[in-house]
Amino acid sequence: FAELHAAVAGLPVASSRVLPGLVLRRDFAAYCPAGGELRALLVTEPLRPALSGPGVEFVVESEGQHQASLRWIARRTEAVMKHLQSNNVKLLLSSVKQDEVVICYAKLYGVSVVECLSSEEMAFICEITGVSPYAPFGNNIGGEITETAVATFCQPLLLGSKRCVHIGFTSVCAFQPHCLILCGPVDGVNEQHAAALQGAFTVLQQLFKTVGR
Repeated sequence: FAELHAAVAGLPVASSRVLPGLVLRRDFAAYCPAGGELRALLVTEPLRPALSGPGVEFVVESEGQHQASLRWIARRTEAVMKHLQSNNVKLLLSSVKQDEVVICYAKLYGVSVVECLSSEEMAFICEITGVSPYAPFGNNIGGEITETAVATFCQPLLLGSKRCVHIGFTSVCAFQPHCLILCGPVDGVNEQHAAALQGAFTVLQQLFKTVGR
């Protein structure tokens, strides 16, 4: 229920509504409008490559080495974003904050980015789409990307004064997610309505389980 409802204070209760798909309560880090179905990729690590691995110290002894390192990072990051583009990936959903160089190349290659998703949101998206997060720096960096979800739409959504991301996914099961937008004059009213609705859904869930037996 937590991933399938959003509360908006300062609006009348009558403004509440149900929207198809998911509403992620954060803004795009990069937004590149695209029509039709979109291939979406989930990542749980930075796409900006590290100069050294865990437990390895990287020493820069001159400004020239430092600048060369930055150029290598930029080229490698651009190669990753080109690879996403060549695989028709138009949406990147990340559980971590991506470096500014990633955002710049994402805009250049037409990839929208949503970052800092919670572990619960990532797990829920994985469940309804049937895909797993992508590891960008494995041995198959140039191979085909097969673990992508299909998004039927992806667009900005304004809830009160907060900018959000509204995404519709093609589900791999019978469940088609919809998001409940709860509006109320103050946060306390919204919390009461959310608790009441969650309780009602729990009762219905138990009722259908009983009938199913």
